[in-house]
Amino acid sequence: MARSVQNQYGGGMARPREFDEHRVMLAVRDAFWDKGYAGTSMDDLLRASGLGKGSLYGAFGDKRSLFLRVLREYDDANLRALRERLATSARAIDFVREFALGPAGDPSGAVARRGCLLANSNAELATSTPEVAAEARRSYGLIAATLTEALERAQREGDLAPDADPAETARAVLVAQLGLIALGRTGTDVAALAAMGDSALARLLPAPRR
Repeated sequence: MARSVQNQYGGGMARPREFDEHRVMLAVRDAFWDKGYAGTSMDDLLRASGLGKGSLYGAFGDKRSLFLRVLREYDDANLRALRERLATSARAIDFVREFALGPAGDPSGAVARRGCLLANSNAELATSTPEVAAEARRSYGLIAATLTEALERAQREGDLAPDADPAETARAVLVAQLGLIALGRTGTDVAALAAMGDSALARLLPAPRR
């Protein structure tokens, strides 16, 4: 979406400056993701966005406001993608496994080392920034609800034991994935991450007795 920003200089009005707001938000998101909140300077954000300080502040507010907006948009986009993947998955149990093993999905290890913007931000800021903790609770709650829905479907499809509690199992799967994210950030070998994930899922997702 293009956005027009007007700045005043002296007594005149500058020509409106057009920029692609979506592109700017993605660039700023990546700056925060790569360096963390504290490690990202205003110069980093100006360089990533391609905007002047007045334009950036005028459009998005200060660094804190911009970060909170980036985090919310990142979470909402991930949740939409998660819902879409569930809707198009042939088997719900495969969707759950793919979600849990996501941190080990890139053989190069780059995805694992980069981590998740939400998990990274929660680890860095939750104790000092209540808005980040609240956003993490909101997002993780919605993810758990989506996993619960998937596991209920897996039971109907005959891929999960009927006596398994979908809500409890969903929370456990989320915890397992967050553990893999944390370990992936340390540079743990991707094959080791995958093996740990498979071991956890073997216990968390019991198949029905045949």
